[in-house]
Amino acid sequence: MIKMHGIKHLIECHCILPQYRSRKDPIFHRFVVFSIIDDGDTVVPKFAQCNNCGAVHKVIDICKSEIFPGKDEIKSIRTIDDIKLSLPNDIVDLLNSYSCMLPTWEQAELIFQEQDWGAEIVLTREELDEIVTGKLLKIENGTAFKVESFMIGNKP
Repeated sequence: MIKMHGIKHLIECHCILPQYRSRKDPIFHRFVVFSIIDDGDTVVPKFAQCNNCGAVHKVIDICKSEIFPGKDEIKSIRTIDDIKLSLPNDIVDLLNSYSCMLPTWEQAELIFQEQDWGAEIVLTREELDEIVTGKLLKIENGTAFKVESFMIGNKP
């Protein structure tokens, strides 16, 4: 049986963050979504809601979506509270303590659903000059987890 896997990626909305509104060439807001890739390497379509303006998007591929004009709410979009029910309490407490956004919760849920032991979830990420640092949640198995620091890059 082939396991499904997932990926976090950006979706572009039609809204513009306030700090970019006065620009002649506006920068449209992008937000992170988590998509499941099926065994045929196809993105499973889903709905996502912009975290800035609330517009509903149908995610159809990596970094691609269709906006549903005039639709600012859809009750079938899963929430963090929906996902909490399918995760161990220790993971729920940890993700809450890092104030993780919905895509991270969806990633954790898929890892447990597919029993993708050894998978890692980025909890924090910071860029300091040419160094990227942060913390990872490593899910060893259904009951063993650990948080580790990481650092990528070197400053010359």
